[in-house]
Amino acid sequence: MAIEDKCDLPNELALVRENALRAIGAIKPTDNNTQADKEFLFNAQRTITGQILPAPYLVYFLFVELLGFNTNVKFEKTAWSVTIDYKGIAYLIEHRKFGLGIFSHDAESQKTQAKEIVNLIQKSLKAANPFFEYKASEAVKNPSLNVVNHSLELYGRYKFLLSEYEKKYQEAIDRRDECVINKLSDLSATFSYPARKLRNESKWLAQAAIEAFFSWTEHIFIHIAILERQLLTGAEVDNLANQNWTEKFKKALDINDNVTKKHLDALISIRRQSRNFVAHGSFGKQGEAFSFHSAAGAVPVLLKHQNIENPFTLSGEIDLDEDIAINSIKAFIDHLWTDNREPLRLYIQESNLPLILPMASDGTYEKAMSSTQNMENLIDKLNYHFDKSANMDF
Repeated sequence: MAIEDKCDLPNELALVRENALRAIGAIKPTDNNTQADKEFLFNAQRTITGQILPAPYLVYFLFVELLGFNTNVKFEKTAWSVTIDYKGIAYLIEHRKFGLGIFSHDAESQKTQAKEIVNLIQKSLKAANPFFEYKASEAVKNPSLNVVNHSLELYGRYKFLLSEYEKKYQEAIDRRDECVINKLSDLSATFSYPARKLRNESKWLAQAAIEAFFSWTEHIFIHIAILERQLLTGAEVDNLANQNWTEKFKKALDINDNVTKKHLDALISIRRQSRNFVAHGSFGKQGEAFSFHSAAGAVPVLLKHQNIENPFTLSGEIDLDEDIAINSIKAFIDHLWTDNREPLRLYIQESNLPLILPMASDGTYEKAMSSTQNMENLIDKLNYHFDKSANMDF
């Protein structure tokens, strides 16, 4: 059976489809000549695990959207399933609850063929890369995007480093009068003062905590702006992610408020002195900023180009009183979550949920922010749906 052209591709991507089809070799859709048991869909055995397979959504896009393979009827605990013919024998490519897999009639005897299938898939994925870039660029234009939320992890890093700094700082104070004498002979000895070493170590930890603070706030300012309906599209999020820390602050918070403006001025001074310029938004090692929902599940979209102001952190001599800087940061965090921003804190800092752009556009977040109870109700509702999706309870 010939592969159907199900994907409406731009003319410039037609060659990509041909190359991907050529790379996939002997893999083709099943037909009347394909050997398979009547109960194959129900009895197939997992041959290759997801550990050595590509991301499920890439495999789905390759087979279903680019190459036009048909999907099977969806079963519980199965996100999607495609039956293929490889050298006249039927195999299943399925994304189940415990990951993507290659399934065959006899896992042990068909292990070699399954590995050959994986190799062909890998080759075809490389050939299809321009198609994936096209999918990503089209997805960002669509308002139905989720913005990933790493706030909990980033804040946890800051709190850990802050705690370690405070321990070292206090130990340095407690041992400030201590002198360790190491007698070398009757006439000579060395003297060391532990507090000096501890003070240096506390400075280093403070500098790391300051870096972690700016990394965290770059991230949450984008999320605050979304909840406040300042950012409604993927393009707007992308644009702000590539702005500097100060611009993110101004987008998220009202600097016409005198107290907020004083905090901004103090933090700009700390940031300038520490020379702490971090990657925009801390969206992940590969720039994972968005995800969108597809028939293959959640799909990350990468920020391909990031304008990093300075790739080095805490370089050179730092003219900064770390203790004062830490106190300024603590004061700002107290200010950040005061007044009517508790619902913001619950969603961004406690729920670990992504920011869903359509909910910013349609006013769902705005309604939820009217009270703490309303936000808690929304969080519970979203957690239920995300858990249901993760369990593949369709």
